[in-house]
Amino acid sequence: MRILRSARLMLLALLVCLIPASSYAGVFISVGFAPPVLPVYVQPPCPEDGWLWTPGYWAYGDDGYYWVPGTWVPAPYVGALWTPGYWGWGSGLYMWHPGYWGPHVGYYGGVNYGFGYMGIGFAGGMWAGGAFRYNTAVMRVNTTVIHNTYVDNAVVRNTTIVNDRHVAYSGGPGGINHPPTNEERMAEHERHLTPTSFQTQHESTARTNVQNYASHNGGHPANVATARPMGGEGHGSPSGGIHNNATPSNTGDRNMQPESRRGGMNPQPGNSHGGANPQYEGGHSNQMAHQNGAGNQGGQPHPQPQMHESRPAPQPQTHESRPAPQPHEQHGPPKDEGHDHGR
Repeated sequence: MRILRSARLMLLALLVCLIPASSYAGVFISVGFAPPVLPVYVQPPCPEDGWLWTPGYWAYGDDGYYWVPGTWVPAPYVGALWTPGYWGWGSGLYMWHPGYWGPHVGYYGGVNYGFGYMGIGFAGGMWAGGAFRYNTAVMRVNTTVIHNTYVDNAVVRNTTIVNDRHVAYSGGPGGINHPPTNEERMAEHERHLTPTSFQTQHESTARTNVQNYASHNGGHPANVATARPMGGEGHGSPSGGIHNNATPSNTGDRNMQPESRRGGMNPQPGNSHGGANPQYEGGHSNQMAHQNGAGNQGGQPHPQPQMHESRPAPQPQTHESRPAPQPHEQHGPPKDEGHDHGR
């Protein structure tokens, strides 16, 4: 048994050596059992212009999987888009691939997190003229402070991977089956930024609350989403638009200059609507299936994860990075319509 474990660790070490430096954006964690299913919830309205939604996810801590609530955060620079992290199955283990900021949304395993992250690219909005425009077909905004909105349902339909069972991982038994597109592979090679201080403090705060652990809530966390990032030494509740508080992580040929239509899908601006279409709140959209993911289990026992690696994150064991999906240039400009969330 010990020999088998050593052989596995050596194999993982070799895999890590083969991963390009551009892929190192955080801790690489591997766990022997799958994360719980994704909770279904309603997105709080965007509180500030220029803030982007970062969907909730299951992270791994001292007592197993714990839920990090979805939240709105200031974009680190004009033109920045968030690629969510995801759990991917490989070599008999579930490995965490950290999220990052970049000019385009890359591969996140086909996991349908909802609210614009429907499995492929991003349908929640786009940058235009130095401002972010919100697709209220899938995004909820506070219309008293945000007026840059439009509706595009077509882009939502075209980027949705139906995930009726709310599976939280890609590949393996019962996981989402979505290989990266050419655009998603291309986005992987662009210049990236690691999560901002608002995001890391938000995750750290979630980790310290025992009620967020699946071992305590049975895979059904009470606090699933927040309008602003939680906690944070000196940060409190951030306010204001763009914050240049992220650290460059990946290198690539693109520089992160503000661009006018660098949004995920770059839909053509259209009608301006106030809030998100309520029909999408609280559930996974299930239009246009690319691949159906099977369900998963809720809170389970917590065997020790496999090894550790870079970043002082509160997670255990380390591991390989995402199979370097390559770039993503989000799908071409769709029309002005809308969509939503999608658990």
